Amino acid sequence: MSVPRRPYVLLVALFLLVIGCSAGAVQTTDPSAPRGAAGPESSAATPRTVESVRPPAEIPGLGPETRAQIPATARQAVVVTGQGPDSNRSAVMLHNLDDPALGWRPGAGPWPAHNGMEGWTDHHLADDLRSPVGVFGLTDAGGRLPDPGALLPYDEQHRFAVSGEGFLGEPLEGSFDYVVAINYNRTPGTSPLDRTRPLGAERGGGIWIHVDHGGPTQGCVSLTEDRMRELLLTLDPAKHPVIVMGDAASLAR
Repeated sequence: MSVPRRPYVLLVALFLLVIGCSAGAVQTTDPSAPRGAAGPESSAATPRTVESVRPPAEIPGLGPETRAQIPATARQAVVVTGQGPDSNRSAVMLHNLDDPALGWRPGAGPWPAHNGMEGWTDHHLADDLRSPVGVFGLTDAGGRLPDPGALLPYDEQHRFAVSGEGFLGEPLEGSFDYVVAINYNRTPGTSPLDRTRPLGAERGGGIWIHVDHGGPTQGCVSLTEDRMRELLLTLDPAKHPVIVMGDAASLAR
């Protein structure tokens, strides 16, 4: 006589149904299984980092009016910052623009310097004993001593010899051993000794960077001899160097 087995069949079927659902639930957690897009509040959302874009660095101490005078082609700038509008003492920094995306970077300095005996002026005149404020090209060099390896065209001449005394009684000898002509009221591409004055003789001229003699100048900027030599070895005509010069307040305009 056979025993009915239907209740057992039902129990087995229910058991397999439960196991199957559980197995399906486990499989959906497989990392290889496709997932839907995560919502805005989902913990699966990947955070994004927003990188701030920094503007190119500017030369410190220069205001918008002064910066606008620097040619777009310039990649070197000698910045001469006077202590005050009537001061004959200043500081010199060399800045480079090797990567326009990064902006200007300090290259050398600060170096102590002298400028005109009476300070600075926006309208230089002959014999006013003030240095002109502005941005000027640096294209030509020279001196009494042999070329130390200058990159700028260098004119070695005995006519750069100078004698006499400065405003403080200091000897002027050797002041023009090395010079770099500042393109104020002169013709670029000529010797610093060239006396052509495009603005007229009354506007002065012969404004140079030269060797410091220990006192104020008549309008030039002066550096120690070792710094002049360093400058001559650094200024590169391919980088269109300029000088940015004036008292701090004027440069900040």
